[in-house]
Parts: sequence; structure tokens; C-alpha cells
Amino acid sequence: METNTRPFVLITAGPTREAIDPVRFISNHSSGKMGYAIAGSFLNRGFDVVLISGPVNLSLNHQNLVTIKVNSADEMFEAAKLFFSRLDIAVFAAAVADYRPEIILDQKMKKSSDRFSLDMVKNVDIAREFGKIKTAGQVSVGFALETNDEESNALQKLNTKGFDMVVLNSLRDESAAFGFDTNKITIITRDLQLERFPLKDKKEVAEDIVSRAIGLKTKQYSTIYHNDIQTV
Repeated sequence: METNTRPFVLITAGPTREAIDPVRFISNHSSGKMGYAIAGSFLNRGFDVVLISGPVNLSLNHQNLVTIKVNSADEMFEAAKLFFSRLDIAVFAAAVADYRPEIILDQKMKKSSDRFSLDMVKNVDIAREFGKIKTAGQVSVGFALETNDEESNALQKLNTKGFDMVVLNSLRDESAAFGFDTNKITIITRDLQLERFPLKDKKEVAEDIVSRAIGLKTKQYSTIYHNDIQTV
């Protein structure tokens, strides 16, 4: 993939796996379909894409695509931060585990009692770390999958993680949860514009998300260009 000749987007997709021992892990039901569809849409629009993917049963091939396969949240963060200073748009679509076991056993844990407990520690928040250092010329897109108080929780993420735009979907919406080929979203932007979309195929949803993200990038570029003209 050639760099610096086309706009550049970083996308995280899929779940993460947080190891307990060599054969067990903690994860979630994310299929990665939404993130991969977004990557495909950006590629079709002429972007260079780095796709950092958790373990999924999906593949995507394109001459302008680099795919980096990871398992844990730490691995995803280490891969993503290599590109933070260079990207134009970041899309944090992965379902990253909030916590991981404090101790990873180096041998398989044996069944020994009726109960056991795990001490968990918080994982790095990849989107928030980018939000701390993103520049005025970069766009950050996040996702909020909620089960209650959907819009208020999405707005909180918009503010605390430095997103320019958050894509909200609810587990209460039929055929819009993990694993489906369809999704139903609401997009909320930093200026508190809210746009609701009907249930659509995830490829169509990806087109909506990518169009809005590119629109924000174009708006930012116009603002920066205008300010530069004013200071000359």
C-alpha cells in the first residue's frame, strides 16, 4: 500500500480476546461485519485503509488495504497507536473488552472447586487515548452499543472520548445486534446534530457512516483553510 498519496483511515473491528489461561479467554459476540463493511466503503472511495481486526471469520482484500490481526485490547492499542499521528479519519468500530484478567495463567486451569473468581483490571481505552492527542485536522468516529439510556450514554462517550461523531445502536432493536447482516443506527455529531436511520443492510449502513465521516473531514478542512487565509 502506498502512503501519503491518498486520504488515510484507520479502522478497528471485531472483538478482542482477553486470555485467562492457554485455552480460555473472555470475549464478546462481535462479528466484525460492521467494521469490515466500513473498510470496504472507504476503499471504494479511494482511501488508504489500515484495518486492525480482532479474531473474526471475515476477509477483505484490496491493494490499498493493510490488515493487522490482533487478539487482545493491548495488542489492538499497540497496533493502532503506530498510526495515530498520520491518519485523517479514525473509526473505532471494534468491541474492545473493558477489562482483562490481572494474571494470565501459563498452564491450563484445573477444575478444583464449585466456584472461582478472577481479579480483573481495566484495559486501555484506545479511542480515548487517540482523543487526547488528535489534531484539528483529524476526525474520530466512535460507536455506542447500548441497552438502556441510549442517547445519554452515547452523548457521554462523544464528550469523554473526543469523538467528532458517534454511531449509536441499541440491543433492543430487532435484527440490529451482534451477528446480524443488518443494523439500525443513530448518528450524533459534536454539534449535537442527531440523525436516525431505518434498519438497513450493514453495507448500506457503512455507506451512511462513511459519507458522514467524510463530510466532517471536508468541513474541518474548509475551516482550517479559511482560518489560514484569515491569518495571512
